[in-house]
Amino acid sequence: MYGCQQNLIHANDDIKAILEFICSEGNKLANCGIYYCRQMFFKAYRYVKKYELDSVLKNNPHFKAMRSACAQQVLHDVVESFTSYKRLSKLWKNGQLASKPRLPKYRKKGGMAVVSYPARWIKLIDGGATQPPSYGGLESECVIPRCPRNERRTQDSAPKMLKIPLGKQVKAWFGLDHFLLPMPSNLDFKSIKEFRIVPRNRCFYLECVYKQDEVNKVSSNLNVLGIDHGVDNWLTCVSNLGKSFILNGKKVKSQNQWYNKRVSQIKKGKAQDYWDDELADLTEKRNRQMRDNINKAARLIINWCLSNDVSLIVFGWNQRQKDSINIGRKNHQEFVQIPTAKLKSRISQLAKQYGIKFVETEESYTSKASFLDNDWLPTFGEKPEGWQPSGKRMKRGLYRAANGQLINADCNGSANIIRKVITQLKVSLAKVTRPFLSVPQRYRLDRLSKSYRIRCEEASIYRAS
Repeated sequence: MYGCQQNLIHANDDIKAILEFICSEGNKLANCGIYYCRQMFFKAYRYVKKYELDSVLKNNPHFKAMRSACAQQVLHDVVESFTSYKRLSKLWKNGQLASKPRLPKYRKKGGMAVVSYPARWIKLIDGGATQPPSYGGLESECVIPRCPRNERRTQDSAPKMLKIPLGKQVKAWFGLDHFLLPMPSNLDFKSIKEFRIVPRNRCFYLECVYKQDEVNKVSSNLNVLGIDHGVDNWLTCVSNLGKSFILNGKKVKSQNQWYNKRVSQIKKGKAQDYWDDELADLTEKRNRQMRDNINKAARLIINWCLSNDVSLIVFGWNQRQKDSINIGRKNHQEFVQIPTAKLKSRISQLAKQYGIKFVETEESYTSKASFLDNDWLPTFGEKPEGWQPSGKRMKRGLYRAANGQLINADCNGSANIIRKVITQLKVSLAKVTRPFLSVPQRYRLDRLSKSYRIRCEEASIYRAS
C-alpha cells in the first residue's frame, strides 16, 4: 500500500526558474508524444506501445532537456492515456458506458506538466550551513493518506536536503547538474519510492510517494454503516449497531459561497474568461480548503468504523446526478460545487486500506419511503403505478411516519440505503429504532479535535491486539 504527501515548495527565484523550466519542457515533450500517438491512430489505425515513444523521441530536444528517467515517465503517461481511451471505447461500443470517450487532446500551450523522479536518482545530503536561507522550506499541505510515524529530526541536527539531478544537456547549456530541495521531516527517505514536482496555480509542490506500514485490518462481521449525502448535512450515517451521527456540511457550503462571491466581484464588468493572479490565489485557497475537508471527513468516517468494529460501508449514490439535476440556480450552485464524489472516493480508498468493504448503491426513493413502516424501495424508472410512501418528509429535516412519529429525515434516508442491499448482505436492522433515528450525534469539521482521532486509533490497536 502506497501513500502520498504533498508539500508546498517555498523557493527563491533561481529554484523557481529551474522548476518552471523542467515542468515546461515536460509539457512540450508530452505534446510531442500526443502528436505522434494521434498520427499513428489516424493514419496507421493502431495504438502506440509503451516503450515505442522512448525510442522514437529520444533525440527530441525536449527529451534531452530533461533527465532521461523523467522524460520516459512523461511519455509513458501519454501512452497510458491512449490505452485508457482504447479500453473506454470498447466499453462504449458494448453499451457499458453512457458517454462516448474522447481521444486525448493536446496540453495547453505554454503550460507545465508534472515531472516524476524515481527515488533511486535522488540523493539525501546534509544541508548544514552551506545551504542558502533563500531556498526556504516545505509546508505540508495535503496528506493522502496519513504519513507513517517516523523519527523527527532534532533541532540541533543539520537539515536534510534532496539532491535532484538535471540532464546532461542542461549542464551543457546552463552549467547546472542538480538543485536542492528540503527533505520533509516527517517522512523516512528510505520508504519513498518516487518524487514528483507538481505545478499548480503558480505554485510548486513536492509530492512524495512512499510505502506505508501494514495496518491492522477489520475482521469480517455483520456490522454495517449506511451513508446518505447532502448539503447542510454533508454525510448522515446510520449503523445497525443502533448508532447514528451527522457530519455538518455548512462549513463546506460557506467556503464555496465566499469563493463564488469574491470571483463574482472581481469579474464584474469583465469578460467571462477573465483571469488574473488574484483569482488564481483564491482558487488555490478554495481547493486547499476542499482537500482538507475531504481528508478530515473521510478520516472521521473510517476511524468511527474502526472504533465500532464496522466492516462494511454502504454509500448511497446516483450516477451522473450532478449532470441532469434541476433544483434552481442557487441550490444547483451549492450542490454541484460540494466535492462529495471525491469524498466518496477517499472513503473507499481508506476503507480498502483497513479491510473495510465499501459498497455503492443507488439511492432512489430512499428519502420518500418510510423506514419505520418498512416501505418497499423501488429502483429509479421501475416504480409501479400507484406507489405511495407511508410517511411524508416535513420541513426542517423531519420525517413523519404513518403513525405520526417524527424522525430525522436524513437518518431515514440513510437507514433506507442499508435496506437497499440488505437482501444481499444478510444484515439485521433490529437495533435501528426510532430513538437513534431522531437525535443523531452531530460533528462539525471546524470542531474536530485530534483527541477523537487518537481515541479511534487506540481502539483499533487494542481491538486488533
